[in-house]
Order: sequence, then C-alpha cells, then structure tokens
Amino acid sequence: MRVLVVTAVPVERDAVTRAFTDRPQVLDVPGAELHRAGPVDVVAGGAGPAAAAATAAFALASGAGAGAEPYGLVVSAGIGGGFAPAAPVGSLVVASGIVAADLGAETPEGFVPVTALGFGRDRFVPTPARVRDVATATGALAGDVLTVSTVTGSAERAAALRTAHPHAAAEAMEGFGVAEAAEQLGVPVLEIRAVSNAVGPRDRDAWRIGDALAALTEAFGKLTPVLEGWTTHHDRHHRHR
Repeated sequence: MRVLVVTAVPVERDAVTRAFTDRPQVLDVPGAELHRAGPVDVVAGGAGPAAAAATAAFALASGAGAGAEPYGLVVSAGIGGGFAPAAPVGSLVVASGIVAADLGAETPEGFVPVTALGFGRDRFVPTPARVRDVATATGALAGDVLTVSTVTGSAERAAALRTAHPHAAAEAMEGFGVAEAAEQLGVPVLEIRAVSNAVGPRDRDAWRIGDALAALTEAFGKLTPVLEGWTTHHDRHHRHR
C-alpha cells in the first residue's frame, strides 16, 4: 500500500520526508513534484482547500504511474492552529472529523453550513480504527480539524467556531480539499496537524513554527510501524479475496 501525503508548503513536505530520509527521490508527475521517502510520496500542494484539492487529485491520479501501485491512503499533513486548552502549541492532532467550517452562507440569523442549504457535504469522517492507531502511536489528540479559507485572527471568531464545532481541536486550510480529492478516487483519508499557534488573536511572535515542524517529523517517524501494519493487513486482505 502506497501512501500519499499532501502538505501546503515545501517546509512541511520536507519535515515529513525527514522522518524517513534526508535525501528523498524527486519525481515529476503531471501536476506535482513528488518526493518519495520510504513508504510515502509527499507533495506540497499549495495553501487553501482549492489548491490542495487540485494537487491531491492530480497526484492521486498520476502518482502511481511513477513506478508504484495505486495509493491506498492519502494524508493531509502540516502545521496548524490549536484550540486551547485541548491542543496547546507543540502538540499533535489527528482528525476524527475533517470539517469545512466556513463553507456555506451568512444570513441575518448567522452562518448556515452548505449542507443546510441543500448542497454537497461539509464533513468527512476518517476510519476510526486508523485514527485510533495514529493517536496511540504518536500521542496525538483525536478531534475535529476545521478547514478554513481565512485563518482565524480574533477571540470572537475562535469562540464562534468552538460554539459551532464543539469537538474542534485544530484549524488549518487544506484538509477538506484533500479529502474531496480522495473521495473522488475512493481512497481513504487522514489529516494530521502539528500545532504551531493558538487559534485566536493573531500574534506571530507567539508562533512556534520550528517546534511544530519538528513535532511533525517526529510523528511520521512514529507512524512507520503503523503504516507497515496497515500494509500487511491490506496485502492479506487482497491475497484472500
């Protein structure tokens, strides 16, 4: 089973590949530059759900042509904001729900999610057993990870998100887009976030990006035996079909 990891920016991509090697194999495929490291292919897809969805779709559709079997799992990974006190700076979150938190409409009565408008979906639920495996192996908190197109910058907005999504643990910008692409191709999805800052008033001096990137590398290092276990289960399943 091959695993595709989609990050927003190259420093996140490199943090993931460092868990496996300092010198990943670089492969050019249509729409993406894949960095192959051990059991994973990693691509920096750009910031925001649209860029993430487009890059993930291209990579999922074409990456297996770079000398490997089709992907069996896609992971949205990177740094993000954590909702205090559950997810402090430096901690790790694995998504039990991947939620499009600002996809919908503003009305005089407040925000209405896209599902209440009768369109599409606003949540993906990763396989609970895999979420538990990641949490156990890495010490991550399992909770909803909110995908937003505009990063939260005020206490009022943070409070509104927590009211609307009481199980929210982290906020980022790409997970829902990656999940949409994975859904189109029938590939399971996960999201893993290392917390670099608290969700709320925007204070760049308080961000700990380096610490969060280090936590991301450490997390993927701990996931190696988990991925191998999933691969073994996958292989046995297909041998006995």
